[in-house]
Amino acid sequence: MANAVLDRATFVRPIAHRGLHDAERGVLENSAPAFAAAIAGGFGIECDVRSAVGGMPVVFHDADCQRLLGLALEVASLGATEFAALNYPDGSPVLTLAALLALVEGRVPVLVELKDDWKGADMDFLTEVARLASAYRGPLAVMSFEPQLMAAMSQLAPAVPRGLVAADFATDPQVVRVLGAPRAASLAEMEAFETAGASFAAYHVEALATPAIRRLRQDGLPVFAWTVRDERQLAIAVEHADAPIFEGGIRSAIDHLSCSTGQRQ
Repeated sequence: MANAVLDRATFVRPIAHRGLHDAERGVLENSAPAFAAAIAGGFGIECDVRSAVGGMPVVFHDADCQRLLGLALEVASLGATEFAALNYPDGSPVLTLAALLALVEGRVPVLVELKDDWKGADMDFLTEVARLASAYRGPLAVMSFEPQLMAAMSQLAPAVPRGLVAADFATDPQVVRVLGAPRAASLAEMEAFETAGASFAAYHVEALATPAIRRLRQDGLPVFAWTVRDERQLAIAVEHADAPIFEGGIRSAIDHLSCSTGQRQ
């Protein structure tokens, strides 16, 4: 089966990392206000999705609620009723993936990063993500650090484009400790790109100048740079990637880039 292809004309544009958030102004990452701001700006959206009880896909980066909500709760332990009671400090609800897609309504492309914390595929979770992604009538792609998740998605939702997220894991002591040096190096080089059914990559901006990235771009496959936070990193992204996944005080430079390249619509 051929890999689902990411449409360059739609997706290759600046992507707002976890939405267009600004904590100093009370707009938190992965929240409805952050996504609404990205839509208003014409930016694509990147979001984090992980599993709550029963495999329910929820839009939340961390494994627990302490940093963002001040609650000593594990996301994986939350049932639908408990999750529905969660709100950010501004009063907006913490979103499920279904609620996020209803909010976006196809207006901008969405990159959905599936989180598994290196624990392996939760098939209930992946099956529900696949159902929602396949039914969605807008531009959406899924991606993950874990090739196993993308390989599973290639079977569950073959028409949904898939990508690998990576960095120079071989020099990351924490990743090496958890996964071992050989697997860390393999992930850094994206050796499982084909077996994962991937058609694009998102790579850490500070490690973009790698043979793996050069090979992908030579083959015409899109590469996103994450996470671009300043003009130096933006210059790296412009040279070595196709579009930045950005956040922070880089908005004016992103706007200038979009105008000069015609990336945003």
